[in-house]
Amino acid sequence: MSRIGKKPIEVPSKAKATISDGLVTIESGNAKQELALRPEVNVSWDESEKHLVVSIAEGHEDNRFARAMWGTTRALLQNMIEGVTKGFEKKLEVVGVGWSAVVAGPNLEMKVGFANPVVVPIPQGLDVKVEKSIITVNGRDKQAVGEFAATVRSKRKPEPYNGKGVKYFGEVIRRKSGKAFGS
Repeated sequence: MSRIGKKPIEVPSKAKATISDGLVTIESGNAKQELALRPEVNVSWDESEKHLVVSIAEGHEDNRFARAMWGTTRALLQNMIEGVTKGFEKKLEVVGVGWSAVVAGPNLEMKVGFANPVVVPIPQGLDVKVEKSIITVNGRDKQAVGEFAATVRSKRKPEPYNGKGVKYFGEVIRRKSGKAFGS
């Protein structure tokens, strides 16, 4: 049994959930997200309790993949509700002398020690801001926010000798001593 899948998903009063033909739509104001359901999983709306209930479809109870999708579907729906009501945020920090980042139109341009600036296109639906050396990524879709932050970090990962690179805000880089320690 999935411990996560069994939990009902509470829908706040400012959000609205619609289930139709294998598609779940969550709306709040002008924000809207949709999730196509797998055939192994059912989602139902409990009007009295004002929450969504995720369950395994009949005939798939012994299917291992169906049990995995049960918990995954519940987590995706919970993230959709949180995304349309509050949104998600990731912060990155650019560490290095002379290194910087700037939002230039639909792109994020970073000067991170290469001869040319690194240009990363900003996906639709994400809001990227740069203050000093902190890059803030905001959006409604948790997966899109995390994926863009990981892409930006991968352009120049932090290195353990000098600690330079693009790292998540608050990430601790384990430092190495280098050659000087041995002599």
